[in-house]
Amino acid sequence: MTLVPRRLLLCLALLACGLATLPVWAQEGPLDTAPPKDTTPDAIIKRFSDKETEFAKARDQYTYRQDVKVQTLDGDTVTGEYREVYDVMFDDKGKRMENVVFAPQSTLEQGGISMDQGDFEDIRHRLPFVLTSADAAEYNVLYVGQQQEDEIHCYVFDIAPKQIEGKKRYFQGRIWVDDHDFQIVKTYGKTVPDIRKKHGDEENLYPKFTTWRQQIDGAYWFPVYTRADDELHFKTGDVHIREIVKYEDYKRFGANSKILFEGKELPNADKKPDQKKPDDTQQPPPK
Repeated sequence: MTLVPRRLLLCLALLACGLATLPVWAQEGPLDTAPPKDTTPDAIIKRFSDKETEFAKARDQYTYRQDVKVQTLDGDTVTGEYREVYDVMFDDKGKRMENVVFAPQSTLEQGGISMDQGDFEDIRHRLPFVLTSADAAEYNVLYVGQQQEDEIHCYVFDIAPKQIEGKKRYFQGRIWVDDHDFQIVKTYGKTVPDIRKKHGDEENLYPKFTTWRQQIDGAYWFPVYTRADDELHFKTGDVHIREIVKYEDYKRFGANSKILFEGKELPNADKKPDQKKPDDTQQPPPK
């Protein structure tokens, strides 16, 4: 995003102050810092990173609709909005593609910012964060305890990149891992690094966001809802931004696609999964 009046570049923004304060929703229980029973943090990390590797491959075999809304606000008043709805699908040759079904003209400039390529890449690839076995080697993963998320008992980990390499972007924050399926059901954090130029007004900042997942076809936990609500602290002033991304209508593509879950091939699922669609003002539990 670009801060229009002063030409400040940003990519969906955040406080640069880190993640000391985590949001607490009504569905969360207290954090129990006791070590896990009958297992170790390293064993849990190994299990869920293996599952994330399977998850990443499985999600590439699904079609779904992604509904994106980015707003600037002055108090409770929306001053600008970007909106896009598109279907992630396959062409007749089986190649993955996006089909835009709704994209009115953006009014974000009225709120002082505009979207840039970094924003679109975040929305498509970084908000639905995945920690595969290969990616896990690039992160410090710290066990912090156990916590109830609605009816789901979770192991909780804080993660951060071991080092920043080149222009590569990373996730930094907290993840909740279901203690039954050993899959991530919720993430809270931001993409890093933030970039502030020593000379000039150019700033690349990123918002704290929360992504909830939901179990699809009785197997993998896919992202269904992301929400960011943050103040962008620029040198020239603050901008309040809200972002909501919904991932809807997951449907497995093709009768010949092969998806493995715990080493076994999943049966074809032609019926649409029953998914709850949270509204824009409430925080949905990862059911």
